Amino acid sequence: MRIRKISMNRRDIVLGLAAGSIIPVSGCAQNDALGRSQLQLVSQNQLMSLSQQAWTDALQRERVLRDPGYNRRLQRVGANMVSSTGMTDLDWEFVVIDSDQVNAWVLPNGKVAFYRGILDIMEEDGHIATVMGHEMGHVAGRHAAERASQQRASQIGLQIAGALLQQQGVNFDQNMAAALGAGVTYGVILPYSRQHEFEADRLGVDYMVGAGYEPHQAIDFWLAMSTLHQDASFEFMSTHPSDEARVDAMRAHIASRGYS
Repeated sequence: MRIRKISMNRRDIVLGLAAGSIIPVSGCAQNDALGRSQLQLVSQNQLMSLSQQAWTDALQRERVLRDPGYNRRLQRVGANMVSSTGMTDLDWEFVVIDSDQVNAWVLPNGKVAFYRGILDIMEEDGHIATVMGHEMGHVAGRHAAERASQQRASQIGLQIAGALLQQQGVNFDQNMAAALGAGVTYGVILPYSRQHEFEADRLGVDYMVGAGYEPHQAIDFWLAMSTLHQDASFEFMSTHPSDEARVDAMRAHIASRGYS
C-alpha cells in the first residue's frame, strides 16, 4: 500500500473530505466483468475466510427450510445461473431460509440464501433468476471486497486529514471528525453502493438471458417489488437506487444489448 504525498491548505483538506475526494490510497485492480478498475485492499484469501465463517454462523443462526418443493426450485435455477456466469470455480451452495422476510443474499464464496418470503412472491423461475443473477453479479463484481476497501481507505483518509489539520493548528475534535466522516459517507461510500446495485442488475440480466430466461421478467419482478417500498428513504441517503431509477437503467441495458 502506497500513500501519496498531499500538499494542500486547510480549506482544501476540509472540502476534500466533505466531498469524499481525499482517499490517499493506491491499490487498484482491473475487473473484466465490470470493465473498470476498482479499489482492492482486501485479499481474496481474507474474503473467502470471512465468507465461510459468515456462512457457518448464518446456518447456525437461521432455520433452514428442508421442503423439497422450495429447494428443487432454487437448486434448478441456481444450477442454470452458475453455468451462465462461468464462475464454476466457486463451491456454490443454495439454501432456503424458513422466514417470511422478503430477502436474499450472497457471500463472495458462492453461498446463496433465499428466504421463503421472497420465493413465495416469485411466480416464475425467471423471477428467481432475476434476484439470483443480481446476487451473482455482486460476486463477479467483487463488490464486497471493494466495499471493505473503500471503508478502509476512508478511515486512512480521515486519519491523514486529521493529522494535516492539526499540523496547521486546527483542533481536530470529535465534531469535526464526525462532519468529515459524514462527507465521506455521502460523497463516496453510499454512491458507490448504488453503483454496485446498478452493476449487479446489469450483470444479472446478462446472466439470466444466458441461462435462457426472459429479460422482461426482471422488469416485471422489480416493478412488483416497488409496491413493497412505500416507506423508502431519499435516494441520496440510500445504499440502493430508487425503484424507478433501477427499472429505467435495466430497461436501457436490455435495449442496448438487443434483448427481446
